[in-house]
Amino acid sequence: MTSSLIDFRLKKLKEDTAPKFGIMTPQHMVEHLTITLKISSGRIKLPEFTVGEGDAKLKQDLLYTELEFPKGVKYPKDTGKLMELRFPDLETAKQKLNEALAEYQQISAETPDFKTVHPRFSTLTKSEWDTFHQKHFKHHFSQFGIWE
Repeated sequence: MTSSLIDFRLKKLKEDTAPKFGIMTPQHMVEHLTITLKISSGRIKLPEFTVGEGDAKLKQDLLYTELEFPKGVKYPKDTGKLMELRFPDLETAKQKLNEALAEYQQISAETPDFKTVHPRFSTLTKSEWDTFHQKHFKHHFSQFGIWE
């Protein structure tokens, strides 16, 4: 997944783009992806933990099979309410997503053996993060009809 392809798809996303599923707004989705990239690059650090049996199975299925993200999957500690927005508008959020993606790509290129903690799956390698991001972006971009 290249930065130019992400940017091309993001250009299709507007403030009033309605989700095909879920409760996120376009800006919430973009900020959610940004946070995940920052977690993967180590900019947001999470404590290590032992993965429960259900999440271990989901990790195996999601990262090592063709399984796509299920619609309606919840992130850990989901309250059912939208998170507070961090950026003043969607365009700023898109810029921050592109910056976070560039940072992740730089870190993963410079340190290909890095590992960071995922909020549901615990420690992931670069390869596992790459797979996760590909599927995660596809899931959320499909949510707003910009994957096609």
